[in-house]
Amino acid sequence: MSNTGVRHLTRRAFLGAGGAVALGALISACGGDGGADGTASPGGGAWTFTDDRGTKVDLAKRPQRVVGYVATAAALYDFGIDEQLVGVFGPTKLKDGSPDPQAGNLPVDRLEIIGNAFGEFNIEKYAALRPELLADNMFLPGELFYVPAESKDKIYALAPSVAISAGSVALPKPIERTAALAAALGADLKSAKVTAAKARFEKAAEAVRAAAKAKPGLKVLAASASPDLFYASSPNMNTDLIYYKELGVDLIVPDKLDKNGYFENLSWENADKYKADLIMLDSRTQALQPKDLGSKPSWKDLPAVKAGQVIAWQPEPRFSYEGCAPLLEAVATALNSAKKTG
Repeated sequence: MSNTGVRHLTRRAFLGAGGAVALGALISACGGDGGADGTASPGGGAWTFTDDRGTKVDLAKRPQRVVGYVATAAALYDFGIDEQLVGVFGPTKLKDGSPDPQAGNLPVDRLEIIGNAFGEFNIEKYAALRPELLADNMFLPGELFYVPAESKDKIYALAPSVAISAGSVALPKPIERTAALAAALGADLKSAKVTAAKARFEKAAEAVRAAAKAKPGLKVLAASASPDLFYASSPNMNTDLIYYKELGVDLIVPDKLDKNGYFENLSWENADKYKADLIMLDSRTQALQPKDLGSKPSWKDLPAVKAGQVIAWQPEPRFSYEGCAPLLEAVATALNSAKKTG
């Protein structure tokens, strides 16, 4: 996280700074009522869903016009929600017009984009969509991601909202909660597509576990790069890193974390503070990539970089089995091929 501060979080500030604030900015208070699922009458009667704020939404019928944060919508789409999705906000399209990786498999050309960057949320476009439900991930207690604080009251007045807590718990939990929301919206979680994706996810998790067990002592650092700072992420905050740790991956825990415990800011001169054998580097569009770091001697001198043991890290997974299985597979492959550098 940069020095921007929690209140006015830029995309890098919240999710790029080591990515730790990424999914890490989910404080445990976001947990809410994780056991409450939604219900709807098969005949189209009353619809209810209790989200991770503990907020219960009661509607006369199942929502047919859903607007969502792009990653939330993409995960719902993976679970089988399609025509009900009418609009998205958050990083949906890249500058060249192609879908942002955050959009996953969403049919972005069909959807109304009411904001493509942090701070952008066109209330007029949103109102014109006649939304019946707003779906979002929640990275800070009670705050829906990418909903501008200064206009949230106007936004919330237009439609009820549901929030999926997305951090400080292991990765399967937000996937399960997103699945519960999808099921409440009418998705068939027993479809061949969903069950195959879940089986792939579970197989990938076991592959990570086996790879970690086969490489005891292999040190892994999750990090993000900006022009001025190298951010070392805490594996105790990001939902994916928490899960990797549970699976046995030896993730480095920075010892001088920011006040919220998400990551440690390192100057490039001190980028070698932690001796990692493998680096998971934030791969999102706002973060610097290995190709951008050639001018940083300290980057090129890192043992993991010299050994070619740097892999892409997506601190904002989309919370579906389909979205997360490839991420786990990539970690397993990297662990299997990595060697100790010291």
